[in-house]
Amino acid sequence: MSIKSKIRTIKDFPKPGIMFRDVSTLFSDAEGIKMIVNSFKETYDGRKDIDFIVGIESRGFIVGSLIASALDKGFIMIRKPGKLPSETLSISYDLEYGQDSVEIHKDAFPIGSRILIVDDLIASGGTALAAISLVEQLKGVVSELAFIVDLPDLGGSKKITNKGYKIFYLTQFEGK
Repeated sequence: MSIKSKIRTIKDFPKPGIMFRDVSTLFSDAEGIKMIVNSFKETYDGRKDIDFIVGIESRGFIVGSLIASALDKGFIMIRKPGKLPSETLSISYDLEYGQDSVEIHKDAFPIGSRILIVDDLIASGGTALAAISLVEQLKGVVSELAFIVDLPDLGGSKKITNKGYKIFYLTQFEGK
């Protein structure tokens, strides 16, 4: 079976017209977890341009910590406002269905650290672009962005590559 076949689609969630790609079915499958870890490890193992893995709340925590463990790297969280206990840097951004904010600890990594940003999927790109901005404001270097799923029709991956960043994903779903 493929990774794509282990992801369920929920129509009209969180609002009408959205086809929600639910990776919880992938995460709940032991073989699915192995497929994720093996695919990312094969892609990133031995890369000298990655010092830390940054995961975006909340499913990015799952993916990011799996990748960090497999690559023997530290893991850093980008969280919703008010969830991190120390001094933070915050940014607001647009989603495909609203607006949100995320934060990172100001001392999350040393200046010049090379960062792999990960999340479960890339849709309109707002969250990923916010994560890039936070990393760069802390003087980190974004090596690449990695996702399980790309939703190319929503334009996020194109926005990111048009800004000169590299992107990697395991599978794509066409349509909105």
